[in-house]
Amino acid sequence: MIGWFSTGRDKAARDLLEYAVRKGIEISFVFCNREKGESEESDKFIDLVESYGFDLICFSSKKFLPELRKKNKKEWRTLYDEEILKLIPHKDLNVLAGYMLILSPLACDTLNMINLHPALPDGPKGTWQEVIWELIRSNAKETGAMMHLVTKDLDRGPVVTYCRFSIDYPDLREDFENLLKFRSFEEIKKEGHPLFYKIREEELKREFPLIGYTIKAFENKEIEIKNKKIYSHGKEIRGYDISERVEREVKMLSQ
Repeated sequence: MIGWFSTGRDKAARDLLEYAVRKGIEISFVFCNREKGESEESDKFIDLVESYGFDLICFSSKKFLPELRKKNKKEWRTLYDEEILKLIPHKDLNVLAGYMLILSPLACDTLNMINLHPALPDGPKGTWQEVIWELIRSNAKETGAMMHLVTKDLDRGPVVTYCRFSIDYPDLREDFENLLKFRSFEEIKKEGHPLFYKIREEELKREFPLIGYTIKAFENKEIEIKNKKIYSHGKEIRGYDISERVEREVKMLSQ
């Protein structure tokens, strides 16, 4: 059974939890860094967790030492995470599912936590927006998403699983290249472009399946974490490719 960490800030957080339940993923507890009354969206998330009967642990990051948070975020993160570690059961695997706080080195060292990054292991770093614009800038023909182990180095922990898919859209690329004759890349970036939105749409289709099949791979002992390294069937690996499983589900959902 796994630990599930979420801020519950939007509908996507609820949708992901519902998806996990439908997939039969066994959740030991849910941790939320908001309490009832802090946000309408997180209240809905908390209600959903309670409706499933999961053990729910809420500990408000907003209310915890707010003055220290303004003065020294690094120290604040450590103290906040110290309290979390006292409150939660320690599981072999924990999933960050829309958890909006940066973890302290203490939490990273103590817990095995995985998170999603919307790019291939050798792909662009940064936010999903930054990733997509870099893919467009470099005229990439494929991209993907990965689950990685959370470490002190943001978005640079060992790759757990990944999937890849094509983003070769000749008509949209041609339109973008034509625009570049009259406008700068930065101008198009500010205005937005259908190629950007298409890549985002395709990436989103794969996020939930990637998370779900990653957890299932742990449950089925296909992969495991030992001393902050990823192993498959006894051998250390640099990411477990589950593209076929993810694409199969995307195709099924589109029918």
